[in-house]
Amino acid sequence: MPRQDHTIGEAARLLGVSVDTLRRWDRQGRIRTHRDAANRRRVPASEVTRLRGVEPGHALSARNRLTGVVREVKLEGLLAQVELDAGPYRVVAVITRDAAEALDLAPGMPATAVVKATSVLVER
Repeated sequence: MPRQDHTIGEAARLLGVSVDTLRRWDRQGRIRTHRDAANRRRVPASEVTRLRGVEPGHALSARNRLTGVVREVKLEGLLAQVELDAGPYRVVAVITRDAAEALDLAPGMPATAVVKATSVLVER
């Protein structure tokens, strides 16, 4: 039987955030928790699933998914540069050539950019 809830430490590990972050989210009402008989915070498994952004068929925990159409695929050596038109956004990703070939990426086909990064820096 699947778990119904998690300790705050387990939930933090599953979500990739700190325990302090989960406590702050609880105070702000961003996450629903309850207390057990010993007054310890418990996080329902459904809340962890909601916050992870897991959709059926997707094993990744990334919340930022930009669905669009492949504009261009440039293959060179071991790498591939993939351009994707995703609504008002143009996403450019550099992936391995093997990955691009395994996904059979070609201009005009639908694809989803999964963005999972801690930071993006651009300077001039």
